Amino acid sequence: MKLFSNTINNLEQALSQSTTKQRVISNNIANVDTPNYKAQDVRFNNALSNEMQKLQANKTNNKHFVFGSTSSGYQITNRANTNYQHNGNNVDIDKEMTEMAKNQIHYNALIDRLSSKFSSLKTVIKGGN
Repeated sequence: MKLFSNTINNLEQALSQSTTKQRVISNNIANVDTPNYKAQDVRFNNALSNEMQKLQANKTNNKHFVFGSTSSGYQITNRANTNYQHNGNNVDIDKEMTEMAKNQIHYNALIDRLSSKFSSLKTVIKGGN
């Protein structure tokens, strides 16, 4: 028997992803003055991974790509093709602060929705009182 709906599980996964993104952004901001530091991005691939799992491909050559998904649902990549500072650092502090604010709004919305789901469960358990 499943205790919680898929909504709660999806919210939990979204909160985990938002937390990861916040950690990466914070790390970029902390290293804004570090020489030769390359900013990182988080790429989420859940939708792509879900669709890729549906594909059935016949691998006829060892050089062919394997279809499937990563277990974590995200990938952390470096932005290595730019330099914003003379010391080789490519952290754009304005971009990072904007992304952090957007991520915080997203995180707060997820928390509000999760709280609402638990409030509904609490009402049902108490019998509507």
